Amino acid sequence: MDYILDVQSIHTFIGQYHILQGVDVQVPRGSITALLGRNGAGKTTTLKSILGLTPPREGKVTFDGRELNGMRSFDIAALGIGFVPEHRAIFRDLSVEENLKIAERRKGDLDRKREMIFSLFPDLKRLIGLPGTSLSGGQQQMLAIARALVPDNRLLLIDEPSEGLAPVIIEHMMDAIRQLSKESTVVLVEQNFLVASQLAETYVIIEEGRSVTSGKMSDLKQDKATIHRYLGAA
Repeated sequence: MDYILDVQSIHTFIGQYHILQGVDVQVPRGSITALLGRNGAGKTTTLKSILGLTPPREGKVTFDGRELNGMRSFDIAALGIGFVPEHRAIFRDLSVEENLKIAERRKGDLDRKREMIFSLFPDLKRLIGLPGTSLSGGQQQMLAIARALVPDNRLLLIDEPSEGLAPVIIEHMMDAIRQLSKESTVVLVEQNFLVASQLAETYVIIEEGRSVTSGKMSDLKQDKATIHRYLGAA
């Protein structure tokens, strides 16, 4: 299988704490892969380790055939990896357009992607001149994802996109992620198993800093014992 991202047995420390203690993630090109697990399992740290924000001390991260260990986060992102953090991290005092513009890696990125972004998130076109403080939680999440689409990213790491959103907004977000996955491979951290199971083709479950099982989402949906053991869902 053609893996765009290959994470092999990474160990990551935050201060003195050994957070990741052997995580493996293989992401097929052109797929949506979900990282699953309870709160505190190490899912967000895995995303940050891929990006070099919390560099792993052991193991190897390879993106599209290139080893990322030892690279600066800025240089990793420049290879074509976009990150949508858990708490959106938009610039609240900047307008929607300024938030998008600041995400450019090359001059003209936004102009090239404008039509695609606004077709996915028509609300943003209507709100283009408003500051981030004027946006609802759902609109802020749309902006956070849209910002990662401005440069040419082949891989998108999206952390908890449904958190705190109303069901109707979650449905819109899911539709948008399905559409953007036609252009970029997606790694999704999602606490809501129903959302993850409807979006992802493959999964990795992380438990206490270790990857414990992985495979096709269609198989996991039928495996009630594994779901209950690691995710606490019925």
